[in-house]
Amino acid sequence: MAEFKIEKIKSKKYTLIQGNCLDYLDKIPDNSIDLILTDPPYNIAQYSTGNINLPGRSALNNDLGEWDLTTIEPSDFIKDFKRILKPDGNIFIFTSYNLIGKWHEVFDNEFDTFQFFIWHKTNPAPKIYKNGFLNSCEMIICMWNKGHKWNFGKQNEMHNFFESPICMRPERLSNPKHPAQKPVKLLEHILKIASNEGDVIFDPFMGVGSTGVAALKNNRKFIGCEIEKEYFDAALERIDKENVTNNRK
Repeated sequence: MAEFKIEKIKSKKYTLIQGNCLDYLDKIPDNSIDLILTDPPYNIAQYSTGNINLPGRSALNNDLGEWDLTTIEPSDFIKDFKRILKPDGNIFIFTSYNLIGKWHEVFDNEFDTFQFFIWHKTNPAPKIYKNGFLNSCEMIICMWNKGHKWNFGKQNEMHNFFESPICMRPERLSNPKHPAQKPVKLLEHILKIASNEGDVIFDPFMGVGSTGVAALKNNRKFIGCEIEKEYFDAALERIDKENVTNNRK
């Protein structure tokens, strides 16, 4: 393991770590996390054909960043995810077609249930040449054991998909711009189903902190890790602002 060097910001409601989550996972106590909700890199840069020019708007950037070049290995996470998760906890992980098989291979036999959830984006990037499907869906794998925490609503509220626009301004940050920023509305939907007020939500790939904002907004506690300094600083600002707002209510 690399030398453990991090920046750690802690308050009553959140703990934020700037550093590699793999260097921090073994610091988290056993059975202390209610929900792991995270969006790791998809490693899709290797399939990129470069930017796609779009009439009347900015080019679609397929080169997400150097962070997407780091190979994600689900086997690196299974031991600690199982250790830190409470017996009634849940795991939701955003992923893509190229990695879902890896997650299934490693996690399926370790939990009673391995399912998937679909986020349907109502305003996906257009496909100018009309030579394939729009990239309008993202997959989220879900794992839990019998007796897991689950806030079951009406049957028509419990479909394994959620529709919403992609993250747009003013919610979407422009500086720094994170190409994979998820809408808080989507994350709220998941954590309301899979956790209760006062629970601890953990995001080892928190990016600009959207999961943390959703957690604090819904009276949960939050632990987040982010390796990129500019994203960490943006997450800290957003989460601290949400914390101040909640304290005023």
